[in-house]
Amino acid sequence: QLQACGGGLVQPGDSLRLSCAASGFTLDYYAIGWFRQAPGKERDWVSCISSTDGRTYYADSVKGRFTISRDNANNMVYLQMNNLKPEDTAVYYCAAVIGGWGPLKRLDQYDYWGQGTLVTVSS
Repeated sequence: QLQACGGGLVQPGDSLRLSCAASGFTLDYYAIGWFRQAPGKERDWVSCISSTDGRTYYADSVKGRFTISRDNANNMVYLQMNNLKPEDTAVYYCAAVIGGWGPLKRLDQYDYWGQGTLVTVSS
């Protein structure tokens, strides 16, 4: 089971750190992705981190502002979001697939999903 948390209401330019926690399995062996879904829109890929080499990948819209990272000791994956913009407003989901590597951008490439956490960027 995955659980995403850390969302909230922030102003443009602020930062947030989302967390993705796993229970029942060890995230070390999984590629983890973050997706987001704005109201009335499809769920879009944001970022992912490979299971094998730890490489990270980002959507162009967040590159340079968001950072994905692992904390294997605590079985967590984080998404640090800086310089948030109103267009970042969405429900953010984390997802996992065992042994995944490379830029996994499609929803069907993941086997496990968290419940989502809402990020609202507004002045």
